[in-house]
Amino acid sequence: MRKRFHFEGRYALLKTFIAWFLTSSLVLRFIFMIWQHDEFSWNVFDVLRTFFTGLFYDIGTAAFIALLPVLYLALLPDRLVGSLFDKIVTVFFTALTGFILVLTFFAEITFWDEFRTRFNFIAVDYLIYTHEVVANIKESYPLPVLIGGVLLITLALLFLFYRLGAFKATFSSKLNLKQRLGGLAIVVAIVLIFSSLITNEKAEWSANRYNSEISKSGIYSFFAAFRNNQMKYKEFYASVDDKQAFALVRGKLAEGNSQYTSSDFSIHRKITDSLNLPQNKNVVFILVESLSGSFLQEFGNDKHITPFLDSIAQQSVFFENLYATGTRTVRGMEAVTLSIPPTPGQSIVKRPDNHNLFTVSNVFKARNYDCSFFYGGDGYFDNMNSFFGGNGFAIYDRGRGSVLSDDIKTTRNKINDNEVTFENAWGICDEDIFNKMLSVADEKYKSGKPFLNFVMTTSNHRPYTYPSGKIDIPSGKSREGAVKYTDYALRQLFRKAASKPWYSNTVFVIIADHCASSAGKDEIDIANYHIPAFIINSGAANTQKVKTQCSQIDIFPTLFGLFHWNYESDFYGKNVLAPGFEERFFSGTYRKLALVKKNKAMILSDQKVQRFYTWDKNTNSLSPLPMDKGFLNETISFYQSADYLFTNHKLK
Repeated sequence: MRKRFHFEGRYALLKTFIAWFLTSSLVLRFIFMIWQHDEFSWNVFDVLRTFFTGLFYDIGTAAFIALLPVLYLALLPDRLVGSLFDKIVTVFFTALTGFILVLTFFAEITFWDEFRTRFNFIAVDYLIYTHEVVANIKESYPLPVLIGGVLLITLALLFLFYRLGAFKATFSSKLNLKQRLGGLAIVVAIVLIFSSLITNEKAEWSANRYNSEISKSGIYSFFAAFRNNQMKYKEFYASVDDKQAFALVRGKLAEGNSQYTSSDFSIHRKITDSLNLPQNKNVVFILVESLSGSFLQEFGNDKHITPFLDSIAQQSVFFENLYATGTRTVRGMEAVTLSIPPTPGQSIVKRPDNHNLFTVSNVFKARNYDCSFFYGGDGYFDNMNSFFGGNGFAIYDRGRGSVLSDDIKTTRNKINDNEVTFENAWGICDEDIFNKMLSVADEKYKSGKPFLNFVMTTSNHRPYTYPSGKIDIPSGKSREGAVKYTDYALRQLFRKAASKPWYSNTVFVIIADHCASSAGKDEIDIANYHIPAFIINSGAANTQKVKTQCSQIDIFPTLFGLFHWNYESDFYGKNVLAPGFEERFFSGTYRKLALVKKNKAMILSDQKVQRFYTWDKNTNSLSPLPMDKGFLNETISFYQSADYLFTNHKLK
């Protein structure tokens, strides 16, 4: 005789389903622990807290999953219990929810593989830009096998529930009023507690980032990120008086050749070059996808995947100690165009009211430059077209039918099929986008106007596919292959550009948008913000390796200094090559904000928590220090003032 199922009554199937969900979440958590075994803290108390914190958040997630089923069970009349209608609805939604959760567990594994974190705002973005994401999944993974596997697991799950008698118990039992209201009250109470009192940040109990991330529930983290994509600085972070913040920042940004021209709550100033010998050279600015400093032989890589970049490091202004502001392409774009520290939440590139800001295009247009933005995919992705088009750049992109808003006055030019030799989920290959840029540069040269051509590459991105036969690593096999192809494409760009009549009067800037990976056990893994940057063809006298610690936001102010320009500025970045430059850089996630000065790091968290560390660059480790009030106030002032300027529409 078959053993009676442990869960009885009308709630049997729901209880069984929740038990499966909690067990699966526990297994997934253990998988992540083993995955990061060398960086996870295995102290017995840390392990127990990881599991119990995880269970707590899993219970909250389970309550949200159970809300609709328990409401259905509470409202369905007794006469329909066990009816065909009841069976169809119950089996269908059990199967559908099971399928979604199994798929989510697989998605969490692939997301962890890429980002070493639970679902966050990146996962939220992936739901918005479905074309690129779905195409990327198709090209990166065997989708029929994946979906087929999820279906088989879902069917096996249903069969398990059947064998355990959960369906039979559910369809053969009824609920009295007390049971209906009791079950509903318990679930609603848990949902209300988690939605109003429990934030996802409470799971971040450990100084070891991996213990904290593994403590979270992926689904709960996803919806927490969805709710908190934009964050008001003063609501979430330690703050000082605004006047005090701006006074400190204005003092830090002041130079011997700058003069403030506006009120206390502004950093707008005129910068005057001492030589006053301006050079109106063309600029080709290349923002390279995911180009970590660690890929270069210059920084110790022995795989020889960047031979061209390593060669030009000897023939350019090469920045050896420069750091990205963030972990996403839009953060890199924000840093170089606005020259601003990363504000909390989403990048300004993706926020509303981000048109007609004071960007580098204002400086170039004041000298009658044409400014253009080149992207090999559809610039609708990550709001790039809206940001660049709304700030004075003509657009050149692949396009799939998305249109610019009416308030954007620049033109959009589609890259045609006959200009494309290779294309994947993210766009055309780097050679193709460089060729398009070259043809537009030829047109600008003929018109007699100087130009700024801003190019965003795409090839160094999963699925890491590129034209065959170009390099000795097969397409689609590894990131190393994608990096080496991008390096190859850059070599071809310079080979072709060297034959152009405008080449001798053109400066090329190459810089990464962010590193290929930013995850580590510390709350901000500083070494994973280290990126290379080059200013090329600016004159033999300017060939040097810059060892000064600096930021992505400094690259254009340094270029303007090399050009000896007088210009107006709303920039936080400064000329790295100028006397008296103070070494520092700004880096962050969408919630953590850091100021690093040589080997000291202050990190602000969105729970109004601040931590001060010494950073050992050799081991890339952070060690706690007693709080430095002056350093803290400086960090707060930079980030608070930057947020103030944007939210109060003073970056225009």
